[in-house]
Order: sequence, then structure tokens, then C-alpha cells
Amino acid sequence: MRAVAVQRLHAVRRRGRARVVLVQLVLLVAVVAVFCAALSFGDMNVPLGDVVKALFGGGDRSAHFIVVELRLPRVVLGLLVGLAFGLAGALFQALLRNPLASPDVIGISQGASAAAVLASLGFAVSGIGLSAAALAGALVSAALIYSVSRRGGVSGQRFVLVGIGIGAGLSSITSYLLTNAQVADAQKALVWLTGSLNGSSLEQVWPLLGALALLLPLTALAARDLGAMQLGDDTAAGLGTHVGRSRLALLGCAVALAGVATAAAGPVAFVAFVSAPVARRLVPGSGAALVPAALTGALLVTAADFAAQHLLWSSQFPVGVVTSLIGAPYLLWLLARANRTGRAG
Repeated sequence: MRAVAVQRLHAVRRRGRARVVLVQLVLLVAVVAVFCAALSFGDMNVPLGDVVKALFGGGDRSAHFIVVELRLPRVVLGLLVGLAFGLAGALFQALLRNPLASPDVIGISQGASAAAVLASLGFAVSGIGLSAAALAGALVSAALIYSVSRRGGVSGQRFVLVGIGIGAGLSSITSYLLTNAQVADAQKALVWLTGSLNGSSLEQVWPLLGALALLLPLTALAARDLGAMQLGDDTAAGLGTHVGRSRLALLGCAVALAGVATAAAGPVAFVAFVSAPVARRLVPGSGAALVPAALTGALLVTAADFAAQHLLWSSQFPVGVVTSLIGAPYLLWLLARANRTGRAG
């Protein structure tokens, strides 16, 4: 009987691993499909064959200009931003064991927004300086939230509640800065605050790509203890995990991922919030589902930006408008479900 039970357990695990691999492949194929569609479709359609030739340095000059110089930076930036937000949301929710633990809910994005608006409207900072200000704001707000919530031990519920409170204060600072700015300047800042890929260039892609090249290996290294951390602090400590050090490392990676994504494209709403739950539903029982969540985030942002450009009425919208249309109903559903079950997360 014991041998049969062990065989069944191994079979279940094999099926689980196979499903994870299959889901990841399907998500990757979907990302590639949307990537190709975004490069091919627009005011001037480019056949897929010409898109491939342009990407590899061939084809005529007009196709190369449209695909490589105009469309490619925007699509790549959206893909990288979505990947970073999706992974950050999965880390926050798994570590804090709370479905509301997302950078755009717990104050991280609000800190980046307040710092960026202050730098833009108060000191006329733009370009890479504006991105640096947004990243610094995310890091400072995260440090403030952590320092306040750690009293008596960090818990997911306390961290989320403190983050929501600090985020509200930071949002009020942003609103104050906008109301006291010139109309034209405030309008530009508001587009950035919505989350936009408009006007994307390689100058925005390379810093984000370099940051992710550093953060992804660090996240993979820190995530080795995530499975134990999800079992609770006492259990993780009993398994030999250095709880405080591991939590700080994972939170640092999550904040940095959210910060660099916000610095590149603004606080694109609800991507981090939605990606992880969708990924966990696709691969139930697989823990934090970090890779599926990252791929889901990349797919969500690229598909939402494609819809914002071509599928919604006759005007182009910032990508954050479409992601908000997706994420806001999910948030309401989550709160309604929590209310019915008598718990808050």
C-alpha cells in the first residue's frame, strides 16, 4: 500500500509539473503572437514576413523604419514592464499571503508617482532623471511602510493596511502638486500617472532591460526560501530559513521590480494585482507561480496596449486605461467575496 501511495504521489507531481510547463508554453506563445501582431498592425500594416525580415536587418527601408524604429521600442517596453509588474505582484502576494498585496494598492506605486510628479513639476526633471526619481520614490515609500509595519513583527495584514494608509497620504501629495501646476504640465503628468507607453524609445528600454538583467537572477536566488515562507514564519524558521533576512530580500526584489517598471512607463494600474491570481488559477497548487505570473503580466500589458491603440473607438488611450478596465471589476469581486466569507484576505 505504501508503494502504491508513493507512486500515486509521484504521478500527481509529474502531472502538476507537466501542467506548469504547458501553461508557461501557452503563455509564451500568446505573448509572441501579440508581439508580432503589434509590430504588424497599425495605420500602415506590415506583412508578417516583412516584420521578420525587418527584425533581422532585411527588408525595405520603409518596413524597417516602421517596425524597428517606431513600433519595436513600444512593444518591447510594454513586454518588459508587464513582466516586471507581474513578477512583483506575485512576490508581494505570496510573501504577505494577502490578495490585496500589490504595489499599486499598498503604496509603492503612489510613492513612485509622488516623487516623479514632484521632480517633473517642481524641478523640471525629465527623461532618465524622472525615471530615477520614480524609482527612488518607490524605494523610500517601501522603506517607510516596512519600518512602520515591522513593529511587533511583520504580518501581511498589517503591511497592507499601513501601505494603504501611506499610499493615501502620498496620493494627496500628488493631487496637491497637480492642482498647483500649470494646466499643460499637469496634463502631461496625468498621462504619465495613468500609465502610458506613448512615445516609447530605446532610451527607456535599455535601462529597464539592464535593471531586469540584474533583478531577475537576484529574485530567483531570493525566491528559494519563498516556499517555506508561505507556510508561516514559525514553520519557515523551523525548516532552517532565516525569516527576517529572506523577507527583506524578497521585499527588496519586489519593490525594485515595481519601481523600475513604474519608472519606465508610469504606474500602470492593476497589472501586478491581477497577474498573480490569474497565474495561480492556471496552475493551481504550484505555489507562488512566479514565472506564469511574469508571463501573464507581459501578455496583459502588450495585449492591453494593442487594444488601447487599435480596438477602442477611434482614439488611442494610455495602456493604464485598459488595464484599469480589467482590474477594477476584479478588485470589486475580490472585496465582495471576502465580505461574503467574512475575511479580508
